[in-house]
Amino acid sequence: MSSSTVDPADPVFRLHVGGKMAVTSTVPLTSREDLSLAYTPGVARVCEAIAADPALADDYTWVSHTVAVVTDGSAVLGLGNIGPRAALPVMEGKAVLFKQFAGVDAVPICLDTQDVDEIVATVKALAPSFGGINLEDISAPRCFEVERRLDEELAIPVFHDDQHGTAIVVLAALRNAAALLNRKLGDLRVVVSGAGAAGVAVTKMLIAGGVNPDQVVVCDSKGIIGRHRELTGTKAELAELTNAEGRQGDITEALRGADVLIGVSGGQIPEAAVVGMAPGGIVFALANPTPEVHPEVAARHVAVVATGRSDYPNQINNVLAFPGVFRGALDARATRITEGMKVAAADAIAGVVAESLTAEAIVPSPLDPRVAPAVAEAVAEAARRDGVARR
Repeated sequence: MSSSTVDPADPVFRLHVGGKMAVTSTVPLTSREDLSLAYTPGVARVCEAIAADPALADDYTWVSHTVAVVTDGSAVLGLGNIGPRAALPVMEGKAVLFKQFAGVDAVPICLDTQDVDEIVATVKALAPSFGGINLEDISAPRCFEVERRLDEELAIPVFHDDQHGTAIVVLAALRNAAALLNRKLGDLRVVVSGAGAAGVAVTKMLIAGGVNPDQVVVCDSKGIIGRHRELTGTKAELAELTNAEGRQGDITEALRGADVLIGVSGGQIPEAAVVGMAPGGIVFALANPTPEVHPEVAARHVAVVATGRSDYPNQINNVLAFPGVFRGALDARATRITEGMKVAAADAIAGVVAESLTAEAIVPSPLDPRVAPAVAEAVAEAARRDGVARR
């Protein structure tokens, strides 16, 4: 977009003038005494205490309530590889969502590199300033290695929201959809369309949450993933984990007799393929802004439909997950985010509306104030249960 396409009268551009966030003080600075306590000479005493016991940084700095929102600008929304500077408005938006929904302070960090080693080294060097690392909009397959290495090498939570935030909310929604239809997760035949960052994470999360891996089929742009194909990396892992029947073919074949379709690919799925699903099916078509199956088309053939869009019922929105996940992890001073913590987050989201389920309300609204506190409490409890909490 050139400067000639910027309309200063457009409310979107007006809102973004000067950015969407700022730093503000939490202490008074109106007298010489205030200055002597907040800065020199008083601050030196706090520095000496932390130097003697680094864990005191959790109590006497912002670390206990602050995360870094880190991107390389390589997979921003549906815009693709637009680079770090163009990614900054999205990261600012993410940061204000953290603050609004969970009281977590967040700092956008947009890195001018897409080299895995450089990203890992830079984030590790920045880590002492933060209580957690939220990775954002880093393209697959590099995102898998970046998260894995940082998770192994840092003693604070690392969470790639594009993977796990989506997966947590999908599990919550599927749990409630199954309950509404009097089905058990372990009995559902599930097809995941998309084997990128979100598809891999969704598949693993559903299995961790109770879906039978033998009943899961994952498709990429070339069709069903299985041992019949020569694959490497995460797709080879998926081939070993899923498709126990050894099915082959395209998405239409995968959906034949399936109970659930979860679209995280952006590729369009024909109506005829949805027609082939089992009666009383569930479709989550999450590509934005154009779902894999139009929700009105899907609704003609299945019982429950969800999308990633705010203008249709059952929006699968990551904001239901990431604020509460980090709030809970920070409150427990967790050293990492475990699968148990993610499943607990999904259960908490599902529980908010479990007593009032309808086909058009299987997940809470992203603006529901009950969600983040419920998720935070569940995540903190799971961290202690999984042995990763420091308090």
